[in-house]
Amino acid sequence: MADELRGRIRSGTLQAGRRMPTQAALAEEFGVERGTVRQALRILQSEGLLTNVSRGAPATVAPDGATAFFGPAAQPESTLAALPARVAAAFEAKHVRIDALCLTSASLSLALSEPLRRLHTGAPKPATVHLRVLLPSRDIDLAFPASADPGGDSPAHRSWVALRNAQGLVLSHNLTALRSTHGVDVQVRFRALPFTPPVKLYLLNDTEALFAFYTPSRRAEGTAGEGPETYEVQGGSSPLFAFRQGDGGVRDKSFVEQSRLWFDRLWETISTELDLGA
Repeated sequence: MADELRGRIRSGTLQAGRRMPTQAALAEEFGVERGTVRQALRILQSEGLLTNVSRGAPATVAPDGATAFFGPAAQPESTLAALPARVAAAFEAKHVRIDALCLTSASLSLALSEPLRRLHTGAPKPATVHLRVLLPSRDIDLAFPASADPGGDSPAHRSWVALRNAQGLVLSHNLTALRSTHGVDVQVRFRALPFTPPVKLYLLNDTEALFAFYTPSRRAEGTAGEGPETYEVQGGSSPLFAFRQGDGGVRDKSFVEQSRLWFDRLWETISTELDLGA
């Protein structure tokens, strides 16, 4: 419940300075007891997103609630919790530009579902949506997912290729459909990298950089845990660190600029065109 309300605050659905729905309304919406509602509201209050949390009047969205994800005191959240709200906010611009470097585009594809849903239900549409995604090439020996046995043969690579292609095609289809349904100028491009990215990076409208580490772990394949061991990562649970021009001073401004430079250099130099149907 706290995750859902946090996303609504940061996307602007629950606007800064406005009162929240009553605790009774929230309890009915989420199908929980009042005590659970108060617990969720107190979590958001401790994060600086809400004020005036009590048993009486509805809480108020903090004046800086939408920007609490940024700044020196901001705490990172998991990719699946933080990315959807930031992508939804990016789609409020007239010209949307998103660049992503990742192992697959699964998290990004999920994050795009909310702004696309809003567009299909009458939200203001952007004039352009330009998306570029850098993904690892299928022709390299991935560091992860991969067999933990240097001489072993694991299906992890084949599964990753299938996931990479499927998620990329879904993402491309969902965005390009905006051309015919809403008249939006959409461009979606993918390129392949010759290495396994140890990090994921999302650049939103040249003003935000969201950054996370891929942390490998060993696990046994198969439901019984008796199969060959592989190196895996859980990108959706990776803590996402946020930098935005104007919120963190020189540090954040420099990080966004250098992230843009790094991405552009990878795109223009060592990456190659990627055919997701191959």
